[in-house]
Amino acid sequence: MEKILILAVNPGSTSTKFAVFEENRLLFEKTLRHTPMELEPYRKVTDQLRFRKDMIVKELTARNVDFTRIRAIVGRGGLVKPIESGIYEVNDRMRRDLETGIMGEHASNLGGLIAADIASSLPGAKAYIVDPVVVDELQPVARISGHPAIERISIFHALNQKAVGRLYASSAGRRYEDMNLIIAHMGGGISVGAHRKGRVIDVNNALNGDGSFSPERSGGLPSGQLVDLCFSGKYSHQEIKSMLTGKGGMMAYLGTNNFIEMCDRADQGDKEAILIRDALAYQVSRDIGAMAAVLEGQVDAIILTGGLAYHEEHVQRIKKMVGFIAGIYVFPGEDEIKALAFNGLLALEGKIEIKTYV
Repeated sequence: MEKILILAVNPGSTSTKFAVFEENRLLFEKTLRHTPMELEPYRKVTDQLRFRKDMIVKELTARNVDFTRIRAIVGRGGLVKPIESGIYEVNDRMRRDLETGIMGEHASNLGGLIAADIASSLPGAKAYIVDPVVVDELQPVARISGHPAIERISIFHALNQKAVGRLYASSAGRRYEDMNLIIAHMGGGISVGAHRKGRVIDVNNALNGDGSFSPERSGGLPSGQLVDLCFSGKYSHQEIKSMLTGKGGMMAYLGTNNFIEMCDRADQGDKEAILIRDALAYQVSRDIGAMAAVLEGQVDAIILTGGLAYHEEHVQRIKKMVGFIAGIYVFPGEDEIKALAFNGLLALEGKIEIKTYV
């Protein structure tokens, strides 16, 4: 009997990464790059659905993939309504929310839509999303912002944080659901989460205005000065939004979102680059310390992940500041494609619950 195939799809702002697995064995992985000229005709991100899906299908066909063996298409979860961690079958309600951008526009909204579109033409195939960025397990006290008109919300790198949490727990011979962990994902955006017994009870909104700054996001800004900036008459609503996400952080200070370039400039004696390099490690460390307080000091491990975790000097700066809290373990990069496929396999095998989006 032939083994089943699983297609995992992870759309990014300028690329679409996908992979085909034969059960838990990777057959191939591909990243399709999209130029600004190719994407310019599409007013909304979700308008790119057919364009991106057709590119994937064309590549699968060129590689002679047997479509009849595909049983699950697992897309990266987008900005749906806040939901608990887990795997969800894509239904009509989810498709509507992804299409309309109920929680905002993001390339990941295409994950579930592409999965559903491909699955609709394959008898026996199901479409799923796993641990979208809006996974919400915050404890009630963590939702309080300081004013009732604004509630703290959970938007973070849930897929990668959950995946490395389980990976570390397995390596330690324990269950993720039995541990208290602080996990810092450091990439284009930075999120630091307090994981208590399998639930992320507190985490910064890594998308638009909370926590540490990052290569292209401003993180938390002094609110009074931000209000003054908004009403100064110098900037449009969209320009202010861009300051928070896309043109903030390192990009605003140094004119680059390239972490390696910043470090090279710092090594060459650029004082501004040195300051921003050190401030980035400082702010991540400060957030880790805050999450240690959330967990009442009961921390089994601190995990550093994401692209910036490849840089040993950056890791050492953080270790110097927070190493007293707990052991620090590094899982550089992110393997979201593998996490998507692995969850799809568990669902097909009946080993995890498939949840319903309502």
